[in-house]
Amino acid sequence: MEGGIRSGTLAPGDALPAVRALATGLAVSPATVARAYQELRQRGLVVTAGRHGTRVRPRPPVAARRAGLLPPPLPGARDLSTGQPDPRLLPPLGPHLAALAAEIGPPTGYAAAAVVPDLADAARDRLAADGVPAAEITVSGGALDGIERLLAAHLRPGDAVAVEDPGWANLLDLVAALGLRAIGVPVDDEGPTEPGVRAALAAGARALIVTSRAQNPTGAAVSADRAEALRALLAGRSDLLLIEDDHAAELARVPLRPLAGATPTWAFVRSVSKPYGPDLRLAVLAGDEATVARVAGRARVGAGWVSTVLQRLVLALWRDPATADLAHRAGESYERRRHGLVEALRAHGLPAHGRTGINVWVPVPDETVVVTALRDAGWSVAPGALNRIAAGPGIRITVSSLDEADLAPLAAAVARAAHPTGPFGFTA
Repeated sequence: MEGGIRSGTLAPGDALPAVRALATGLAVSPATVARAYQELRQRGLVVTAGRHGTRVRPRPPVAARRAGLLPPPLPGARDLSTGQPDPRLLPPLGPHLAALAAEIGPPTGYAAAAVVPDLADAARDRLAADGVPAAEITVSGGALDGIERLLAAHLRPGDAVAVEDPGWANLLDLVAALGLRAIGVPVDDEGPTEPGVRAALAAGARALIVTSRAQNPTGAAVSADRAEALRALLAGRSDLLLIEDDHAAELARVPLRPLAGATPTWAFVRSVSKPYGPDLRLAVLAGDEATVARVAGRARVGAGWVSTVLQRLVLALWRDPATADLAHRAGESYERRRHGLVEALRAHGLPAHGRTGINVWVPVPDETVVVTALRDAGWSVAPGALNRIAAGPGIRITVSSLDEADLAPLAAAVARAAHPTGPFGFTA
């Protein structure tokens, strides 16, 4: 089956044969097939989908020669499924790279590779301004790399991780690939709900991962009241690893309400990909002393370090007033487009969500019907199945490639796709 995933014979979402049927075909016992399926699940290659049986995960941790999570957009269709920032609002890197080339001295060796002190100092100042204690800090190759190192440093296969539901699809796949067990925590516009977190803790969660702002896919942002409630709930939980992901960083238009320090074991991760470009694979990671030491130590015996050239490039971007102004204008642009789409959808009776960030989440009765209808109408959106554990169906729309003139026709197309019999689901 892994070979089938590599070759593309088994595509994401494909159903696997029933255990007894496969056992009969292979002339082995059902227990043998069940054990093989269990190993595939533990490695994150497949997922059990209840009455729908066992299927290949949307993003199995195996490199495939050909694979497609979503059908390609029709010619001329607008692709709103990527979750990527608007390339028109990313800073130009050429001038900074040219200046950096003139500043860099002789090549450094392995012994000199570490966190660039000036970057660490700048990161501490930026985090402290947002209320995040950052005495201990390191860097990782992006937010997901930092989260993977944190989970691997503290948890073991089979441990439970509380994750937002709906939540970041890549994170759900990472948790599965690490052999961890995901417990879904419901999310509203103010972040993970207190009852949901409480239930996850009661179910034995060893780690809790919270998106501070611009939650993917719902756009939720942790409010002051929610942060206060969650801090009280988590206080003193020495058995829990708390991870916060603030990937929106400079793009966020709402204040950060950090949970950092609510538990003895914690980490706060902030990447640079959304404001400065996805190819800049760097995130700063602050946390308690033991946690940061584990992450930095594990990196030292593995990848070694994040390129010091990349670190210096990020530092140059942080120091550039023009880049800071561009990031501010980008945040305002996303705010207008996202808010405009949410309001246009609500005018059609669709309860859209998108408080912050670059995505809008729209609950729908049937994802497949809506995604297919929108694709036929020239709009490619992401099905919510990639993001859900137990949450209801929905679609994710990324606003970064939209212009404000697109919002009204897109909202009308979504309304027609979601309620083809009438604007509020009644037969016209």
